[in-house]
Amino acid sequence: MSQKLLTPRLIKLLATISVCAFFVFLNPKGLFNPVRGFFWTVAYPFSKVSYILGEKMGETGDFLKSISDLKRENERLFKENINLVSEISKLKEEEKENEKLREQLGLIPKEKYALESSLVIGQDPQKLGSWIMIDKGSFQGIAADMPVIVSDGILIGKIEEVYLHSAKVALLTASSSSINALDVETSAKGIIRGEYGLGIILDMVAQNDALNKGDTVVTSGLGSNVPKGLYIGAVEEIKSSPDRLFQQALVIPRVKYSKLDMVFVIKNTK
Repeated sequence: MSQKLLTPRLIKLLATISVCAFFVFLNPKGLFNPVRGFFWTVAYPFSKVSYILGEKMGETGDFLKSISDLKRENERLFKENINLVSEISKLKEEEKENEKLREQLGLIPKEKYALESSLVIGQDPQKLGSWIMIDKGSFQGIAADMPVIVSDGILIGKIEEVYLHSAKVALLTASSSSINALDVETSAKGIIRGEYGLGIILDMVAQNDALNKGDTVVTSGLGSNVPKGLYIGAVEEIKSSPDRLFQQALVIPRVKYSKLDMVFVIKNTK
């Protein structure tokens, strides 16, 4: 088939056209200027359209590239904005914690006791308010039965279990809690014990001792290493014990144990 197409006549014609095109392209001594002018006149519309399309395609490519660059820049700025918001939030939280720490440090009776500040790192998962975990342990000199307070000398419990870098604090509301206490206004003495995380009871108060609603209850300092005068709470309700041999009083603490975030362990008195 290809041999029939390439006849001698066709070959001669193609050769002649090629030679003519070669001489027109070289244009020796300007002999073929008219031919070249005619060619460019005929080709001009197509050349112009091709050039304009090429320019438009270039502009479109640049436009699309600028959109892509703008999108990447917006994504980068968005990520930076999120990071800045996160950093600002962290700084505000740290500032709040520092203010709280400064406030508590200004209220604790540090002139009386050698204190170890500790962060609360855990609490009773059953939400009974029986115990909390702190981030200081035997490595920091913490030992069992050391009293634990919050700002302004408010007793919340005692160290129950000690580990290397942490310790468990039995709160006053724990059923195992037992601390000697007294009524500041009437000097009535009793024992503070917990009601399974439900509250604090001043128990074993003699029937002839006076108790009044609103009285202040503090530690008596008897029979333990808990210093005298640590605030426990206020008398809310008074009743007789089940055997009617003693009086009992429901005591309301000043702080919510579930909201504790920092406490102080009394290591010894000065």
